[in-house]
Amino acid sequence: MRSEHVLSRPLDEDWIRRCTHELAPRLTPSGDARAFVIDAPDGTMAACALGLIHPVLPAPAYSHGLAARVQVVATHPGLRRRGYARAVVSALLDHLADVEHVTLFELNASVEAAPLYRELGFAGNPALMRMTRLGEPTAASTAENGTTWLPPQQYAETVPKATAFACLYFTDEEDRPLQLHSVYSPAHPWQLVGGTMDEGERPWDTAVRECREETGLTVSGPPRLLATVYGLPGAEWPYSTIGMVFDGGRLTAAQIRGITLDPQEHDEVRVLPLTRWEALMPPHDFARLSAVDAARRTGEAAYFGTWDWDNA
Repeated sequence: MRSEHVLSRPLDEDWIRRCTHELAPRLTPSGDARAFVIDAPDGTMAACALGLIHPVLPAPAYSHGLAARVQVVATHPGLRRRGYARAVVSALLDHLADVEHVTLFELNASVEAAPLYRELGFAGNPALMRMTRLGEPTAASTAENGTTWLPPQQYAETVPKATAFACLYFTDEEDRPLQLHSVYSPAHPWQLVGGTMDEGERPWDTAVRECREETGLTVSGPPRLLATVYGLPGAEWPYSTIGMVFDGGRLTAAQIRGITLDPQEHDEVRVLPLTRWEALMPPHDFARLSAVDAARRTGEAAYFGTWDWDNA
């Protein structure tokens, strides 16, 4: 599941065999790996969480000198939004704490998974840094013009990383913006319909999928781009953010009444004149909403380039 649903590039068969060979003995009682899984109805794996225990110097906060890294959390795409990820991670953390006496936990969180981990007690740490070091710098070569050439995988480690999202801007028949009230993000209480892109998706596909999951509505297009959004990383998230906002069109009163929310994400649909949204939203959120609304009215796509994490 890690290869198919977590990694940006699936492992080939040789690496899968190598990982299997390495992991099997580590999952024994004397090993340093612990895993919890949920089976799907057809007997395959629906979700899993894998933790690796490692020693650290004892301290008052971890007197047993043990820490654990949550290495993998994966759910089959067809079985998401059923609470499986929460169940396997909770079981893993409880076992590591109660049975293995681990008190220090670490993980890397995607944007969509971060709210769950915060609920379980994790917090962001801007001091955390990472480095992947593959061999000696001699792997690079210098061209005649003085530029340095790196193998593609090594070069990819040096360039800025970004997460991407796509949204739909809906209004009612009087052109009043429609937004959803978030149950998990106090910093962004009112949100457009949309979310983070899944692996292999294109922006419009993400907007259509998220709309169906969050509201039950199906949009058919064609895509009409209203705004491009960009934000720099910050203390809460180490990657830049790139987003596209598409025109979802005007909804009738019956369509708005028929919206079915996902209670794990939103608990209210509201339609208001643009000016009345300002009192309900952080200034940066309202500025983005205003830019999108202006793009709809004028027909000129907006560029909102200051959606920085430290400003959000």
